[in-house]
Amino acid sequence: MKLLGPSVTVALLAYAIYSWGTFIYHNAIVFGFLRTNPMSTHVQQEDIQYIPDTVHCEDLHYHAPSKTLFTACEDHRETRFQWFPPLTNFNDSSILKTYRGSLHVIDPETKKSRRLTVDNFDGPFSTHGIEVLTDPKQPNAVYIYAVNHLPNPEPVIAIHPPPADVPKARSQIEVFHHVIGTSTATHLRSIWHPLIRTPNDLIATSPTSLYVTNDHFYRDHGVMRFLEDMYANAKWTDVIYLQFSLEAPSTSAETDALAGVTAHVALDKFHNANGLGHGRYENEVAIASAASGVLSISELPSSSLSKSNMITVLDRIEFDSTIDNPSYFSDPYAGTADGVDHSGFVEAGLGKAHTLAQTCKQPEAKDPVMVWFAKPVKQGENGDVIWEKRLLFEDDGSRIRSASAAVLVAIDPEKEGGKRKAWLFVTGFMSSSVVAVKVDL
Repeated sequence: MKLLGPSVTVALLAYAIYSWGTFIYHNAIVFGFLRTNPMSTHVQQEDIQYIPDTVHCEDLHYHAPSKTLFTACEDHRETRFQWFPPLTNFNDSSILKTYRGSLHVIDPETKKSRRLTVDNFDGPFSTHGIEVLTDPKQPNAVYIYAVNHLPNPEPVIAIHPPPADVPKARSQIEVFHHVIGTSTATHLRSIWHPLIRTPNDLIATSPTSLYVTNDHFYRDHGVMRFLEDMYANAKWTDVIYLQFSLEAPSTSAETDALAGVTAHVALDKFHNANGLGHGRYENEVAIASAASGVLSISELPSSSLSKSNMITVLDRIEFDSTIDNPSYFSDPYAGTADGVDHSGFVEAGLGKAHTLAQTCKQPEAKDPVMVWFAKPVKQGENGDVIWEKRLLFEDDGSRIRSASAAVLVAIDPEKEGGKRKAWLFVTGFMSSSVVAVKVDL
């Protein structure tokens, strides 16, 4: 057998060092291994407000037509630390019988939250990602779609410990209808399908169609789950396209969540598919690879008659932290005052994500946050968009613990002496409240 020559060996070694060195350095940045002292953005006292009764609200949506924020909250601090499948907290699902999450609407002007009373719904509600869609037949109403992490109803789960091949959770999606300005929402039905395994976030393309991310292949903690998070080429997650009827099943049996539901994989071989949000135009979506710190700008089929409903990834925005649920800020005052369009993507994430495996089980811990803003500034030589990225807000975990979603709500420049400012609303899966911070655009 002929050995490789010295020059070839050196070249292969250099390539290996470059490849793995780049990978290791990228992970060190994204997971915060190199951040020894998390910073906190200085904010004047009058420019930061904490919204009461918004405990552990993982996702946040701004509904521009009604100028209202929507979220789903756990409402009780105890729940997350006993039962939250996305963080492999499977300690005690019976807590869902005592405490139940709820839907909230927040007025961005008054910074006050209201819980919605839900009709026709009395089951457990373990909250996560949500979506809000204007009812095309009733413009003063919205559909609200919410992930619900239920315990697996299979009897075998009662065995302690349960068999390793049986999932501890059987998550599903709840569909609600809400008339803007009222204090109630009506539960229409639950949605489940075998392809919904580890749902995280979702977007609606019509009242009866959704895309939903599965954020992990391995559902429980262990070596493979760790590898899945840390290795960017572990592209084992996907995005599922769902179609369903809005009519409630005739009975309340567990299997009825599957009635009238069809599903297929719309995007596969994706690393840690997590947050999912709408983009700059109707068929643009943004998909967050949380553990990679990469936001994939993607496109849905332009025709509603498309049979595939496959997602095409077009561009990537890389951030220096983990990221979660993306939102797109469409500047309503673009071109006024300073003559600039400040539209762009907002992303929230963790400053030291490498500690989350420990802190997610510690009620008094702190999880530093970073909130980013990315806007297109110009076209590159090959026609690709060049993105300008900057930190909007950073905290060491004292003012807000964890950040999984953030949205911008513009302030009329006339109220700020011609300056371009906005209220940044930040929330986290373990934050004690939604925080509103006034920021410069």
